[in-house]
Amino acid sequence: MELKRTFLVLSVFCVLVALLLLGLVFMICNSISSFFPSGGIEILADGSIVKLEAPTEAQQNILSMLGIIQIVSCIALPMGGLTLSGVLYYHIKLKQPISTLRNGISRIQNHDLDFSMPVHFDDELGQLCAAFDTMREELLKSNQELWRQAEERKRLNAAFSHDLRNPITVLKGTVKLLRQGTADEQAIDRLENYTLRIEQYVEAMSSIQRLGQMPVRISECSYSLLHSELEETAKIFAGALELSVSTPDKGTILLDHGMVLTVAENLIGNAARFAKSKITILVEQKRNFLHLSVTDDGPGYPVELIQSGPKPFGKMKEDSAHFGMGLYSSQILCLKHGGTLTLENKKGYGATAVASFQINQKP
Repeated sequence: MELKRTFLVLSVFCVLVALLLLGLVFMICNSISSFFPSGGIEILADGSIVKLEAPTEAQQNILSMLGIIQIVSCIALPMGGLTLSGVLYYHIKLKQPISTLRNGISRIQNHDLDFSMPVHFDDELGQLCAAFDTMREELLKSNQELWRQAEERKRLNAAFSHDLRNPITVLKGTVKLLRQGTADEQAIDRLENYTLRIEQYVEAMSSIQRLGQMPVRISECSYSLLHSELEETAKIFAGALELSVSTPDKGTILLDHGMVLTVAENLIGNAARFAKSKITILVEQKRNFLHLSVTDDGPGYPVELIQSGPKPFGKMKEDSAHFGMGLYSSQILCLKHGGTLTLENKKGYGATAVASFQINQKP
């Protein structure tokens, strides 16, 4: 409606200006005509008839020209006013937004999404520019997510290939011994163990790919339900340890219930392996994020793990059989839920893992 209103105002204004100019043209033409003799006769008050001076041929041509000017002005000035209103409307309301949209389309066609589209007016075209900029932002986010997934897939494949080298080398050596007939029972056990290890690698790889394709399903969840489930999970994984679970007293939030519990199971299970006597589980809501922290009194995370973050198939020195998939998969799930996974060591206490999830609180 803003564009229509602007066009109507400009049209009315320009037509009024044209009519004023038309009146001015008529006044000027009539004023000029009054200086020339008109010819004909004039009847005086006493009834006598006086013949007026006739205009000369040159004067008659001028009078005819003035008449033509008046006729043409009646057509040209209103049409010119409408044309002027269109030109003004284009330059005032259309030129900048159209130029902005053209520039944006051109940059998107060239795969350049790192820009913003200014909104010049709060009208229909301004709303179109804003919607176009929103679309650009979504495309940028999608491209960044695709790039992140591609890089993550490359890193995952590289880690998978690297960690398979040792088992395959051992298998080759064992097969060689078997062919030579010099293999003993220990070689057979080694063959079985490394075959199982490769199987675990493949299963871990498949689970990561499934996590990457898992959609986020938002549903209602009360803090009381979350508290009871965290307590139950902690008892299953670390029933022999001292447990402390703290959540908000009441309230309902919107999140992917299963995804949050999966992360909680991974973090609690990881803490249970290294805790000496106690695990503390704390749930806090900060603005639009739910923070789940799991703290143990163990030796803490390795410095390399804290600095570089969880990696697929990463192993801790304390547990050579552990592939680090729990922390890595938790990080993937946190990112999918709009949050992060942070690992830190608390001085004199142990390790703390903080998983955050983007949520909406139900009113």
